Amino acid sequence: MKILICSDGMPSSDNAARLTSLLIGQCQAAITLFGIAEQSRDEQPLRAALDKEAESLRAHGLNVEIVLRAGDPIQQIVQFTATDKFDLTVIGTRGKGPSGLYLRSAKTYEAVKAAHSPVLVVTGECEQLKRFLVCTGGKQFIDDAVRLTGQLAACAGASVTLLHVMAEPPAMYADLVQLEEDVDRLLASGSELGENLRAQKETLEKLDVPAEIRVRHGLVLDEVFKEARDGQHDLIVTGSSQATGPFRHYIMGDLTRGILNRAKCTVLVARRGDSTRPKGFWATLRRAFGGTA
Repeated sequence: MKILICSDGMPSSDNAARLTSLLIGQCQAAITLFGIAEQSRDEQPLRAALDKEAESLRAHGLNVEIVLRAGDPIQQIVQFTATDKFDLTVIGTRGKGPSGLYLRSAKTYEAVKAAHSPVLVVTGECEQLKRFLVCTGGKQFIDDAVRLTGQLAACAGASVTLLHVMAEPPAMYADLVQLEEDVDRLLASGSELGENLRAQKETLEKLDVPAEIRVRHGLVLDEVFKEARDGQHDLIVTGSSQATGPFRHYIMGDLTRGILNRAKCTVLVARRGDSTRPKGFWATLRRAFGGTA
């Protein structure tokens, strides 16, 4: 597994490096510490901070390479993750204070959207990674996220809860709520939701990861945090989708942005959709002028 840790030399980056060592556990991984100095005067102290983080990671038996670049952090992340493929990008984040619409800095959201790999957003200090919560819509597009979560959970020795949240129906359908929240009956129903949840659970179990399914009703964001709190989960997995058009970037939906904004634990933003280059009009245009699609 190839992991990129983006560091600015601040304590939040130290937390990201420390959590990566917890996440990888005994699994083999190649770590790249990617430092980005926005000002030339920052390069020397950043290098010292990267050396310290690398020493900590190597103490856990991890193979670590240091790369130091200068310039705009988001542009550097985009360029670096586009040319060198990583299985996971890790960033540390810190709150920007109680005021404003979002509790995370704007750069956190931009980095999540820009990176060409799944992004692990580390918030604060984390002492363990033993319980993962996957927000699944019950559709097959989340399968890649489930597989990645399973691989990470296997390395960390963690268990996984697959959570599906349905809209709260009128009170007259209380019996329907009880039926849908009865996981065993749901899996045996033959419905698309039941079959997909069963397949996702089997994917995790094939990796020897303990897995359970939870179904809740209500507002999705509220129910996600209730489950995270009640289940004492250390990591929440959510998704983002690739935008269409000539410029490759990822779109964070309201759910993902809301989780990133409110979560007090680490969040894994997985990717969904085809990562190949766009087709259609732009591919046709390139071919017309002698380019390759």
